[in-house]
Amino acid sequence: MNKKTLMEELARKAYEKGAFNGTWLYAENGEMISKGAFGFRDADDKLPMEEDTIFEMASVTKIFTATAIMLLAREGKLSLDDEYAEYFPDYPYAGVKIRHLLTHTSGMPDDFETENWVCPAWEKENRIPSCSEIISFINKSDEKASHTPGETFRYTDIGYCLLANLVEKLSGTSFEDYLKKNIFEPAGMKDSAIYHTRRDGRPSDRFARNMVLEDNEEDNEYIPSDLSEAAPYVVGSDGLNGCDYLYTTIFDMLAWDRALREEKVLTREEQKLMFTPGKLNNGKDIGYDDDEGTSYGLGWGIENDDEHGLVVMHSGGMPGLETWFERFVDEDKMLVILNCRDYQDIRAAERFWDGMREIIRGEEPEPVVSIEDIMIKDPDRSEWESYCGKYEHPEDAEFVVEEVFMKDKDLWATAVDEDGDSLTFRLYPTGEKEFGRKRGMLKLNFCEDCIMYDDLTCKKL
Repeated sequence: MNKKTLMEELARKAYEKGAFNGTWLYAENGEMISKGAFGFRDADDKLPMEEDTIFEMASVTKIFTATAIMLLAREGKLSLDDEYAEYFPDYPYAGVKIRHLLTHTSGMPDDFETENWVCPAWEKENRIPSCSEIISFINKSDEKASHTPGETFRYTDIGYCLLANLVEKLSGTSFEDYLKKNIFEPAGMKDSAIYHTRRDGRPSDRFARNMVLEDNEEDNEYIPSDLSEAAPYVVGSDGLNGCDYLYTTIFDMLAWDRALREEKVLTREEQKLMFTPGKLNNGKDIGYDDDEGTSYGLGWGIENDDEHGLVVMHSGGMPGLETWFERFVDEDKMLVILNCRDYQDIRAAERFWDGMREIIRGEEPEPVVSIEDIMIKDPDRSEWESYCGKYEHPEDAEFVVEEVFMKDKDLWATAVDEDGDSLTFRLYPTGEKEFGRKRGMLKLNFCEDCIMYDDLTCKKL
């Protein structure tokens, strides 16, 4: 298997189908096997993507926040089983240990998230709140804990923001400076730093812009995320730390992989602790993704693969951005993928991401296909008019199709997603009465005076 060629072909096809715009690097035993860049890093398609383009890493940053906590534990400045309130007495949730924050098992309220705090500050007060305001906001919200610490895994950014504040308190320096001095410099990550580009500006044009698609699925028009409808969250959260805002390159992530292998920052024993699944109060492993068979340790997703041994990883996402970092600890392999544009076709994107991971494992990847590739090219449109109209709106459904209509001889639909946002999209014929959507995995079937999708059957009104 020629992994270099397979990865390049997969990335090229994904780029051509609007499913990848970014960089990747795959290495074995520290040697680069495949790397590359496709697309553009700016909003006007004038700056070609380069292999050393600097990307926001989103939640991959959590790996480094957890590393900072481990270093402070080594210095004796904290214990993972210390309660967070020992250091911040105003923190209102009793029994929450540092370990709970690292493993997303703190039990903080289900409806308490960063957007409930940062968006209003940006929209109403025209300011970007700082990470140090979190506890004050928690107390003002007066939200009760949703469950006992250690009882349930619930992934959240807030816990890692609290950890960043702890790093600053115990180190006596800024979170940004602590990571630079104690992690990035020892690891040889020369292009890596914590930045707040919406608050402080972009240091250079080497930084990729995160681009989101407009609502009309056929326009494929990209706009920077900080100028989009997501701006209240994207801009409003730019003063946070711990959960995001590491900016780096594929080459620096390879340097980080080698630094871990060579124990330049963390000892092998410390890494083993981080790569061990956490335990819930009932003794079960902390679940990260039950479908994938992965668990969660101290800042890392963990998979024990029967064939490939220990695999650790973390993903990251923001509007217009998706990142992935994966290490095969026992086989000494690593993969990093950085993408800074929304996908035009979700099927092609899934085949790209899955295919890259399959290649690492020595498996032949399936072809990257878009909905245009699988749609019926000359469908029978004779019944399409009868499908048009408004349909029932189930109150408890996360995604509902409200209306189907004709436009330029094609079927279109309007829907409301789980966030309450209205969507308009074309329906692509994939079977006799079956249709799909380009930017989602919706499979919609028409029958007499009703439509069926997502285990729902909705009558025409």
